Amino acid sequence: MPSEVPEVPAVSPDARVTVVVITHNRRVQLLHTLDRLAALPEEPPVIVVDNASTDGTPDAVAEHHPRATVLTPGRNLGAPGRTLGVRRATTPYVAFSDDDSWWEPGSLERAADVLDRHDRLGLLAAGVHVGPRGEADPLNGRLATSPLGLAGDLPGPQVLGFLACAAVARRDAYLEAGGYHPILFLGGEETLLAYDLAARGWGVCHCPDVVAVHCPTGGVRPGRPAVQRRNAALTAWMRRPLPVAVRHTRELVMEARRNPEARTALREMIKRLPAALSERRLLPAAVEAAARRLDREGFPV
Repeated sequence: MPSEVPEVPAVSPDARVTVVVITHNRRVQLLHTLDRLAALPEEPPVIVVDNASTDGTPDAVAEHHPRATVLTPGRNLGAPGRTLGVRRATTPYVAFSDDDSWWEPGSLERAADVLDRHDRLGLLAAGVHVGPRGEADPLNGRLATSPLGLAGDLPGPQVLGFLACAAVARRDAYLEAGGYHPILFLGGEETLLAYDLAARGWGVCHCPDVVAVHCPTGGVRPGRPAVQRRNAALTAWMRRPLPVAVRHTRELVMEARRNPEARTALREMIKRLPAALSERRLLPAAVEAAARRLDREGFPV
């Protein structure tokens, strides 16, 4: 007698989540991502924010994906371009993709269900599968074992970091927190947003059953590690106590002694520092204690 095949739950169109994608001069990759998003059973609205591409990206999207909304701010906004998309969205929840990432079928419905059930949840950090074979990103393990543990009103381990292209946010919470900060542009911009959400009482946690697929090409972009260190220092100056900010700055200075890219990042940090100091606002005690625990235990999220 043949064995029974387990039924796969059906996924229907879902009007609760919009996908916001930022892109810059990666037309071919973006069109592939939009193909994947268009094939999702949830049929999410898609908003593309084109960060001043010169490769014909807006016209290509209009031709191949006319249902997608394209926003063209006229300059490269970096990560804050996502905020333009969030403002345009009319759904209660917003998922983020980059031009080399998309969502597994059913994940956006699961994300919306989780957000519906947990009123304090401001942002969920999804699981990440990498490349064509769908290998688990090492970040998944770090998120799952966060020393911040569980909270009774949240669905997973509490975190203070995530991967931007693998996150689903409550629209109102994202906008209340101010979105991604323009001082940072790109590179490790997620931590500041997590801090600002937590400072306003919103939960940020890992939900491994919601899965994003990330297919980066070309490896780590040149200079990205130094930029991430620059932004870690700027984030510390904006939200953390003075000793923490000094420590991050010292680490960047030490790296700049032997690394030309870090020297460039250091110069850019110094240029941005007056603006960062003008927005300095220390975290509430409970959030600072959580950040210190992550520092102490060597967790980047």
